[in-house]
Amino acid sequence: MRTYRQLTQEQRYQISVLKKIGYGPTEIAKELEVHKSTISREVRRNTGERGYRPKQANEKAIERRANATPRKRILAETWEVVEEKLRQDWSPEQVSGWLEKRQEPRISPEWVYQHILADQQAGGDLYTHLRQHGKCRKRYGMYDRRGNLPNRVSIEQRPEVVAQRKRLGDWEIDTLVGKGHRGALVSLVERKSRYTLLQPVTQRLAHLVADATISLLHPFTDVVHTITGDNGKEFAEHLRIAETLKANFYFAHPYSAWERGTNENTNGLVRQYFPKKTDFSKVARSETKVAVDRLNHRPRKCLDFKTPFEVFFKQSVALQS
Repeated sequence: MRTYRQLTQEQRYQISVLKKIGYGPTEIAKELEVHKSTISREVRRNTGERGYRPKQANEKAIERRANATPRKRILAETWEVVEEKLRQDWSPEQVSGWLEKRQEPRISPEWVYQHILADQQAGGDLYTHLRQHGKCRKRYGMYDRRGNLPNRVSIEQRPEVVAQRKRLGDWEIDTLVGKGHRGALVSLVERKSRYTLLQPVTQRLAHLVADATISLLHPFTDVVHTITGDNGKEFAEHLRIAETLKANFYFAHPYSAWERGTNENTNGLVRQYFPKKTDFSKVARSETKVAVDRLNHRPRKCLDFKTPFEVFFKQSVALQS
């Protein structure tokens, strides 16, 4: 991780020249040997009505530093809380937002990152709890070769209320494939609360996936209205799932992963615990339980820094009372 360095006036003149000849933020960052976010931040903050002018930009930066509010000293006890949450795999943004919601001392995500960096340089392991941002290879172009499922109901017929996320009980489903296609992980996420359920199966077969889905959702039948999946053959027993759970099963369009965006995003979070080389045929349910607990008990920005557990259970209990 690179530390942030303030730009000099000479570098700002370089930025101005490179912008004029058509360089983008990434290319400029390489020339100046800084992070591309530094360039994006510089241009965003210091561009005036007549565009980006280096002298004006430098003056703005100096004025901003002069008027900056000094950081308040953060107590060691607060940093202990920060480290505790980081070790639960919360992101720096989640830690920052959670503290702010509870009117604790304000610590920006960048400040948390700097703390992690200092800990790493001192031989600590906080950095190992950060998520890895690898390239995601999504399964575009695969659906047509997997055949058509009988009696499938298109997402076009799904009630509009599902898209609005105004109620609990609308789930998205997918399977994560393991190393060498050995085993799979059934992944379910509730759209409104982002509450997540996981269960490994030894093979990605329709009857095993259906059994796992029913097992996962059976305790929550009062809050299972719809399930939306892709067109994979592992969902061939969708009618049995729907009938058992008294729910409606819908299928997204081919090549349209964004129609199950909540599930796609959740799968990316799950991969922090089960990388692509994981052999799911050897994964125990106790291991998935740890991941589920971590995911459901850390705050989400999209939930106003509440946890999926809080949103799902507080509202579902209210609905049943």
